[in-house]
Amino acid sequence: MSILISSGVIVIAIAIANILAKFTPGISNTYINLAMGILLGLIPFTDKLILDFNNEIFMFAIIAPLLFFEGQGTRNFTVRTQAKTIIGMSVVLAVVTAILVGWSINLAFGLVFPFTLVMAAISTPTDATAFDSVVEGRKIPEGVGNNLKMESLFNDATGIILLAAGLTWLQTGHLSFGLNVSNFLISAVGGMVFGGVFGYLVMLFRQMLVRTKVNVISSQTIIFLLTPFLVYYFAEEIHVSGIIAVVCAGLISNSEASRSRFSSSHQFHLGTQLMLFISEVLNSFVFVTLGITLVRIVRDNFHEITDSLDWLWIGIIIYLVSLIIRFAYAKFIIHNTVNDAVVFALGGIHGAVTLAMVFSVSSQVVGKTNYDLLILIETIVIILSMIVPTILFKFILPGIPDDSDILKQVDEIRDEMVKRGIACVNEMDIDKNVRKSVIYDLRDQNTKNGMRDFLHQWRAVNQNRFNFDEKQRLDERRALMYAFDVEREYLHDVSLEHRFDNNYLYALHSEILLSESLVLDPINQQD
Repeated sequence: MSILISSGVIVIAIAIANILAKFTPGISNTYINLAMGILLGLIPFTDKLILDFNNEIFMFAIIAPLLFFEGQGTRNFTVRTQAKTIIGMSVVLAVVTAILVGWSINLAFGLVFPFTLVMAAISTPTDATAFDSVVEGRKIPEGVGNNLKMESLFNDATGIILLAAGLTWLQTGHLSFGLNVSNFLISAVGGMVFGGVFGYLVMLFRQMLVRTKVNVISSQTIIFLLTPFLVYYFAEEIHVSGIIAVVCAGLISNSEASRSRFSSSHQFHLGTQLMLFISEVLNSFVFVTLGITLVRIVRDNFHEITDSLDWLWIGIIIYLVSLIIRFAYAKFIIHNTVNDAVVFALGGIHGAVTLAMVFSVSSQVVGKTNYDLLILIETIVIILSMIVPTILFKFILPGIPDDSDILKQVDEIRDEMVKRGIACVNEMDIDKNVRKSVIYDLRDQNTKNGMRDFLHQWRAVNQNRFNFDEKQRLDERRALMYAFDVEREYLHDVSLEHRFDNNYLYALHSEILLSESLVLDPINQQD
């Protein structure tokens, strides 16, 4: 029951934060969610309702589906053609960064190298979601953005293996290079194979169902939603990387979706909408949770924070050394321009997985003092990795052109579109009550109906004033279809003028088609 209450409080906070974000267009949703999490942590009543952070549940319930959906949004072909670059960024760059960062902290502060390696390993994974938030409203070079996305999809496993190596070294005093390399290969390659095979078998099963008379959309949707959880759980059970497994299963699902979207259009549309909805909620969940956790970290470690500033300087050094290494890798290995190399360096943003890895070592780091120090250091790394690029990208990256004028024109087109649809309905010889109902529905396309109009219609429905007979229902459908045809014809004429990107007009076309499906499709109709 506690976990339901805790999750419920966070989900309500997400809903409120995302509404508030509409009033602050210059600030990313991520920061609003982060602020909402901090507020929840500061209020004693809500803080008590929310459970302590559990890294295993977090990885299983939040990160696994997020990475699965991220993989599903990535083309298999892209991964295959960039395999060498991906391995370089997610393995070579991650290992080199961890070693050099750990060595730098070892020299500067005299901490034992195994412990500094643990620090560096935890700050290895990067977060594509956090990166998207800091570049919102900025135009990022396509190649750099793609590299950062690929890196974040695959470098989590490297960080986890490095962390395991550092912890073993810290606890036993010995580092087995051969064993760690073999563990990495087993974990990474095993995760790829398991995720690919599992995803392939699920795809075959789902496609066999789709192409038979026993296909059930609800069952298919359940299988789709359960896939990332099952992949992650079983991968971890056989001791391979659950992170890489869910990414690879998602990649398989991407190829499936591109070649089966019309075999069951209802199922595909529902799956797409659920994926977008769940991804948005889980992304927000990550940052609300991060905000709550940051408040608790500061509160629980207040004495350590005030007694010494070593945690602050170590966190800053980890971030700066990582920046230098990432810049050098992008400039001299990937051969980016200086500007692109700077963007790549700053784009290594840390978030959810780093947070989960910190809490995963609570029972394995020797001494509470070391663990408290570790938490504070990684908190600084996370905060710096988000704040610094948010500020610098405003000077480095060009802003996305303001499309407010275009959107105003699109609204004018929408108004004219609806106006023409209503005009054609007024010319039809149909019952006046049917005409009123149809015109109300058409006016809803551009939200011209106010609350008074809605409440009037709502009362009319409750009083059964729209209880049309069969002929009236047929006229209502016919009138709406005729209006939609007129609206589409108008949009086609506008598209021939080539005034702006047709994607804006495609969005209007899509709205009309969705409205049309509500009229014609028996599954979508409501009596």
